[in-house]
Amino acid sequence: MTTRSMTDPRPIDVTSWIGGYPFRDVPHPDPEILVRVLDREGFAGAWVGHLPGAFYRDPVPSNRALYAAVAPFAGVLLPAPIVRPDWPGWTEMLRDAVNAGAPAVRAYPAQWGLGPGHPAMAELAFACGEAGVALHVTIRFEDLRQRHPMDSAGDVPAATLRALARLAGSRCQLVVAGAGRELIEETHWGLTPPEQQRVYYDFGWVWGPPEDHFAHLVATIGAERLAWSSWWPLRLTQQSRALVDLLPRHGPSPRAEPNLADGRAILGAARRAAESGLAPENHAGTTSRANR
Repeated sequence: MTTRSMTDPRPIDVTSWIGGYPFRDVPHPDPEILVRVLDREGFAGAWVGHLPGAFYRDPVPSNRALYAAVAPFAGVLLPAPIVRPDWPGWTEMLRDAVNAGAPAVRAYPAQWGLGPGHPAMAELAFACGEAGVALHVTIRFEDLRQRHPMDSAGDVPAATLRALARLAGSRCQLVVAGAGRELIEETHWGLTPPEQQRVYYDFGWVWGPPEDHFAHLVATIGAERLAWSSWWPLRLTQQSRALVDLLPRHGPSPRAEPNLADGRAILGAARRAAESGLAPENHAGTTSRANR
């Protein structure tokens, strides 16, 4: 991450894409437009994926296009390339991502048919933890009510997320994108406190008033587990800011904005975990040296 993005106090968006979408037209999926959108919506930068690549069998061409597209916007658009762990050469994909300065890599287990507990996803999680990059998992791209009949992959279940978070000895920082309150709670409350600390939830799909799901999550699982996002170009980019602005306020003075996570905070946690030389806390809440 560059000096510019580190010193800008505005949050780093953890979920946005460039490129077209195979099931409907999306407006202006171009990197230069995304830069303007981020500035307008109060983001310092974004973790950017290549949207068409989520539906490719081989991620390499997608990653090549992503690196080339974001290169003119270094410091604002941060590449989050795809690493498919059941595909030949996936370790080279991860190495290329690290060398390109990627803060995270994206995985699409539903599109790849990798269910809960799949060993390839476990290998990827371990490798991301060692490399100091976050693992970004997209639950869904569109609501079931508007999903195209040809989009038959389904949503990533909570069981897949819990399996990744529960890996003994893993240092992986997991970012979950596209989850609503029910899936977030099903995942979070199924983990031990140490495991919970390695999982972050992009809250762009969480409902605000009148249900106030977002306010409930802030009060229960904690704001630090919830991450800023724009979801460009698939959803309204104002969603995250609106949720924060509509949080209930009590008393004569407005409540301070909650300490929400963003790409900067998550990348910092990933790097600290990789550089610490310690294995993460075990189920008893203690730590041990990774080489013991």
